[in-house]
Amino acid sequence: MFTGIIEELGQIERIETTADAARLTIRGPLVVDGAGHGDSIAVAGVCLTVVERTPDTFTADVMAQTLSMSTLSDAKVGSTVNLERAALVGGRLGGHIVQGHIDGTSTVLAVTPGEAWRVLRFSLSAQLAPLVVGKGSIAIDGVSLTVSNISPATDVNQWFEVSLIPETLTATTLGERAVGDRVNIETDILARHVERMLALTTHNSQPEAATRSAS
Repeated sequence: MFTGIIEELGQIERIETTADAARLTIRGPLVVDGAGHGDSIAVAGVCLTVVERTPDTFTADVMAQTLSMSTLSDAKVGSTVNLERAALVGGRLGGHIVQGHIDGTSTVLAVTPGEAWRVLRFSLSAQLAPLVVGKGSIAIDGVSLTVSNISPATDVNQWFEVSLIPETLTATTLGERAVGDRVNIETDILARHVERMLALTTHNSQPEAATRSAS
């Protein structure tokens, strides 16, 4: 479990690929401090498990499903990534509950600079659109953010926006994002649970309605 408050900007040092997986070695002295074999570290918002470590780096395996759903499939040696260790129980929850189980990727549609803030607009698939609401929480490349604006429900092409303060722009990779870039997104876990409950409720009520009609 994570909070979406990025602790460190790490750098990918080595990538070993096989037919259906990849092994990444990432430099991150801060997040490696105190980490042990089997611990979780969020890399660009993706929860990975430490399998090897040195005083400055850690290595993690990435399976085919994760590669297909995330931007880690585009990772290159030298790429900068957001890093966060798993949250400590009893610590302050500075962001929101982030699992590191991303829903997929999104594309930067527009970047609007301001005097202090910067507004980024992202694409939103039809599948994920119901899970994103204005003023709600969303994790982008592992960064906990608030949705500042969202497209009308009637729009064919759905989108959402976040407004980034200077601290977020300098402390995370979002300050480097440009139109056309892909990012990992994770919607609010509460929204996903509600969607599932509604789907099951609707499905289970249909036979009952059909039975009443027949009688």
